Amino acid sequence: MNDLHTNLTFPSDPQNVSKVEPFVHDVATRYNIPPEKHGDILVSLTEAVTNAVLHGNRCDCSKNVSISLSSKPNVLAISVSDEGPGFDPSAVPDPTSPEHLECCGGRGLYLMRHLSDECRFKRGGRTVEMHFRI
Repeated sequence: MNDLHTNLTFPSDPQNVSKVEPFVHDVATRYNIPPEKHGDILVSLTEAVTNAVLHGNRCDCSKNVSISLSSKPNVLAISVSDEGPGFDPSAVPDPTSPEHLECCGGRGLYLMRHLSDECRFKRGGRTVEMHFRI
């Protein structure tokens, strides 16, 4: 497997979330990623980009969202960064706890954490980095 580094940057318009699917499809094709892992990457990355557009940059089209992918043997590292104020991911309640089941919020973070093999937040919550074993 060759090392690959790919970047995609776009304005924080919610319509640009549609750019995630062809990006993931290209990556999945290049690396012959199995369908179940392809789905995990697609859902995780879509959630991360949606959060960056809506919550990070608050749909401010003068601010960008950036996706950065790098590969190493058997691992894809995908980062999503926004230009917003950041947040504390530990302050987001667990959406699976009984007292939060009917509340909005936190489900995207939950999915990213559970569908990726590793999920870290950097730059004060302005960047999420997810690792997927391939």
